[in-house]
Amino acid sequence: MATSEDIEKPKLLPTKILKCKNPECKAWVREEFATAEQQCPMCKGPMHRSMKHLPAVQNKPKRQPRKPKSDF
Repeated sequence: MATSEDIEKPKLLPTKILKCKNPECKAWVREEFATAEQQCPMCKGPMHRSMKHLPAVQNKPKRQPRKPKSDF
């Protein structure tokens, strides 16, 4: 039987985030995934920078769009 000590917890790293300034809204997003407008994805209000301890994510490189084949 597995105990809680047998299950490995992910390593938490200090991560830059953007957090909604609206006290009723609990939305936040990792800074690397935020839009350029820095607008809350939930209530569209302003956001501010903060830190949060989160598990690391593996960012997949963005795929380049394929060039259309020419008829030549």
